[in-house]
Amino acid sequence: MGEVKRVLFVNSEIFPYLPETPISRIGRFLPQGIQERKKEIRSFMPRYGSINERKNQLHEVIRLSGMNIIISDVDRPLVIKVASISAARMQVYFIDNEDYFHRKFLYHDAEGNPFADNGERAIFFARGVLETVKKLRWAPDVIHCQGWITHILPLYLKKAYKDDPIFSGSKVVTSLYNDAPAGLFQEDLADRIPMAGVSAEDIAVMERPDGINLAKLAMRYSDGVILGGDDVPEEEIAFAKAQGLPVLEYDKAAAENGGYIDRYNEFYDNL
Repeated sequence: MGEVKRVLFVNSEIFPYLPETPISRIGRFLPQGIQERKKEIRSFMPRYGSINERKNQLHEVIRLSGMNIIISDVDRPLVIKVASISAARMQVYFIDNEDYFHRKFLYHDAEGNPFADNGERAIFFARGVLETVKKLRWAPDVIHCQGWITHILPLYLKKAYKDDPIFSGSKVVTSLYNDAPAGLFQEDLADRIPMAGVSAEDIAVMERPDGINLAKLAMRYSDGVILGGDDVPEEEIAFAKAQGLPVLEYDKAAAENGGYIDRYNEFYDNL
């Protein structure tokens, strides 16, 4: 695609706002590494209820907040907050909504049961990110989605936002992890996803609303796939290869020593 100058990172987790995991560690250090390689970056994640706003110095960005997102005829306000990781000289934007994200746990209740509205939270997060980037008037060359809660964004980008000049040149990379909540999302998730430009046919793979099919939905509208761990379900890997997508294989040593940053950077440039 030529020289990549701007990369948008859409993350499920970023350390130190959440405990350190393979996903949150990449969410923290990959954007910094890409920025150090002379690309502009923006980074987003949900504002989960477990994030201490005072400790992490989150504050609302009034000029970006104030919009409502309608899902299944219900309006919910979109609130945008921001914090800085000074050591990395980068900001993190947080998608916030009291109904969806002000909970003690990320994706499960205290008994370990997945939240019934997890799929709807992914819808809100994806639309919130895209609308906020539009308001920033910042056109990304590559959008890198990491974590299951980002997996509806590629669909919206390629269908609902395809004619928006901010996103007209954007390519999408999806990182796969074995991180989706077990079991099914809400039965009618496929009825809640459509918006202007998105038809039922576009989301036919979600007839069975589980994590594997959500990953397939993301891949169907992605331009490249990165395997983020060594435990990605074989069905997802096979689907990526059947789609003819470029697939960057998992390299454990590179993941541990930071070498993955150069591999990802080259992958972006070769899309």
